[in-house]
Amino acid sequence: MRDVCIDNYHNSQWEWRSEITAPNRVTMCMNTFRSRYADKVGISVLPGLVVMQIFIMGVVSLYEVMSPKRLRWINRNQSFVHKLSSITNSLSKSPSKAQVETKTMAKLEEQEAAQAAPAEVEEDVKMSDAEHSGEVAANEGEGGASGSSKNKKKKKNKKKKSKAAAGGAGSKPAPFRGVSGFTDSYVGVGQTEPPTIPIEKLFPDGHFPVGEIQEHPGDLNTFRTTSEEKRALDRAQEDLYETVRHAAEVHRHVRKFAQSIMKPGVKLIDMCTQLENKNRELVVEAGFARGIGFPTGCSLNHVAAHYTPNSGDDTVLSYGDVMKVDFGTQINGRIIDSAWTVAFDPQFDPLLEAAKAATNAGIACAGIDARLGEIGGEIQEVMESFEVTIDGKTYPVKSIRNLNGHSIGPYQIHAGKSVPIVKTEDQTKMEEGEIFAIETFNTTGRGYVVEDGECSHYAKAFDAPHVPLRLPRAKKLLGHITRTFGTLPWCRRWIEREDGGSATINPKGAKQEKYLMALKNLVDTGIVTAYPPLVDVKGSYTAHCVSRR
Repeated sequence: MRDVCIDNYHNSQWEWRSEITAPNRVTMCMNTFRSRYADKVGISVLPGLVVMQIFIMGVVSLYEVMSPKRLRWINRNQSFVHKLSSITNSLSKSPSKAQVETKTMAKLEEQEAAQAAPAEVEEDVKMSDAEHSGEVAANEGEGGASGSSKNKKKKKNKKKKSKAAAGGAGSKPAPFRGVSGFTDSYVGVGQTEPPTIPIEKLFPDGHFPVGEIQEHPGDLNTFRTTSEEKRALDRAQEDLYETVRHAAEVHRHVRKFAQSIMKPGVKLIDMCTQLENKNRELVVEAGFARGIGFPTGCSLNHVAAHYTPNSGDDTVLSYGDVMKVDFGTQINGRIIDSAWTVAFDPQFDPLLEAAKAATNAGIACAGIDARLGEIGGEIQEVMESFEVTIDGKTYPVKSIRNLNGHSIGPYQIHAGKSVPIVKTEDQTKMEEGEIFAIETFNTTGRGYVVEDGECSHYAKAFDAPHVPLRLPRAKKLLGHITRTFGTLPWCRRWIEREDGGSATINPKGAKQEKYLMALKNLVDTGIVTAYPPLVDVKGSYTAHCVSRR
């Protein structure tokens, strides 16, 4: 009906075809409708539609002789014609009984053919397998429909098991959700799998991969990039830059190794021990010259930072945990502080992505003369634009307002300046030559952490006061800490090793025993600083991301 009653009298959007008169249109509509749709609709529907069509055609014929103003009327009422057209289209698409029967028969024939096909295919597969193994005679009597149905059931069961295993605990290594692109040069530079070649041997010329260099946005002062004197000063710092890049490349390869050992079911103490041993191997530990920057943090769920298992802690990583992995390397005192969050359950992806995006935002606005309070505002704006749905409940992602990034000095993990992750009025500026760790922490909890739990992280204070110690064990322990770690952070697991924390410095062994009272005395006097775990409210989840700048 639409083809004859509407398209045939339209020559364009606004002009009617003059060779077809209104009576002819009505006659054509009626004839077309009867020929096409009389066998599909009831007789009671036909008169009503024809009367409506006659009415419309009559009105149209009256306006054919009127002034061009009729075009506005047609524009207003054209939707009515299209509605009538849609009714006829739906009628034309409805199949007749004969068509339904034909389609039904075709479907039945397809089903019968599909049922017959698997049996033939499986027989062919069995014959080919038998010929390959030389056992054709033994397999000739195993074909048929019953055998194929059993094989189909086995295949279906295998598929179901594989799907279940894909989401279960221990099914696959950590996908490192929220962390991407570890390094394409890992294999390209000749590293083994797992990594065993020290990084300095992979780059014998002493030139290590250069990281991404970003220009500070809005910096109109070209003096630093165009002045020959400034460029000469930058070249004088090339040795420092190569030292930092060396440590960063070690960290990158250790991260790649970590991917193979982080999986549900692993004990955290075993994971940390393997990771730290690999760190020592790739950096070629040499006491204060090269080694581990600080203990491996593996804080779970509501614990945001500063947790590593002490001896006897058998905590196991599970599928539903959110783990913050934080470890460092150091070469000549230049510490690489980098961390990321690992989760196996994809529902935590937005939480991890928020921390990563906020860290990138902080890096983008960092630079010489950048104000620390403004960097915190940029981080907070990006961080709190995310939300995460956990077990059907949606939580806003919050910045943990009493945690922050920090500057890093030689052999000093916290060098004095703090980079907030919320907007503050701090007008302190980043200065040329400084090194910062841009850290971000988020949570689904209250956004504020407190110290709680058994302490594992310690460090000798950088400006430790001279305090007379009365306990002989305290004097002995302080001497061991100063000789082995200096002002670098350490943990209790390390001083309980046979080498006391460094095989290079203590080749004959220096294991510390019965030291807890002495350690408490050093902490109470302010010589050693304790760093207990930092936790949000129980039941919440936190994420962490650090990039060195």
